[in-house]
Amino acid sequence: MKSELEIKVGELKTTAALDRVEKGKARGVFVCAHGAGGNMNDRAMLDLSELYRSLGFHVVRFNFFYRARGSGGPDPMPRLTACFEEVVKKTRQEVKAGEVIIGGRSMGGRTASMMAAEGFDCDRLLLLAYPLHPPGQPEKLRDEHLAKIKVPTLCFNGTRDSFCTPEIMKRVVSKLGKNFTMHWIEGADHGFKVPKSSGRTYADVLEEVKESSRSWLDARTGKKIAATTNEKTIVTRALNFVPIDRFLDSPKASRD
Repeated sequence: MKSELEIKVGELKTTAALDRVEKGKARGVFVCAHGAGGNMNDRAMLDLSELYRSLGFHVVRFNFFYRARGSGGPDPMPRLTACFEEVVKKTRQEVKAGEVIIGGRSMGGRTASMMAAEGFDCDRLLLLAYPLHPPGQPEKLRDEHLAKIKVPTLCFNGTRDSFCTPEIMKRVVSKLGKNFTMHWIEGADHGFKVPKSSGRTYADVLEEVKESSRSWLDARTGKKIAATTNEKTIVTRALNFVPIDRFLDSPKASRD
């Protein structure tokens, strides 16, 4: 079941979708933001929504203001965070119980991490394809704020992600607290695509993300998450999936 939320900050407007858990009591809500080249309704966002709902979390998807007005380039970080914070505020009004997880894909996750580093009120942080640096520019790191994050954090990146050189990210993570959990997806790129030669599919990657997320959530709460009938649907849908932000591996998309 989906409901729409109207988001306003001054004269700026956008919309959000609240995708509710279909069966059973939800454990909380995941407010999930899109990447620089994506939007709230791209296939990556829809698959993530279905995946985390299968783990017992309502999911809120939304468009940043620049996407709502049809602009090609992302807003400055203060405007991105202002939008995200208002979405979480609206979400708390709609969903009264359970944990609040913030995060998202690439730029969306980075925005959430900036908020968490500043002490924004949330229970967890979930980063998918964190953009540690622009492609081909590993000297321009986006890591200074990560050590300030105190909430439990789970970060997924592929070992072929042009936005996140493994050797550099491993050095960064080694300096972070025990609250930061890093999960490497072998052979995956920024869009979580894996080469055919790997013998794996995007569906396999989704399954890996789901099981790692399940373990992380279980370890942090002490409660095991039961499998749901939605999980078979996630894998089926993913078989023909081509990530909408596949172009993000190019240097032209370095803003993410």
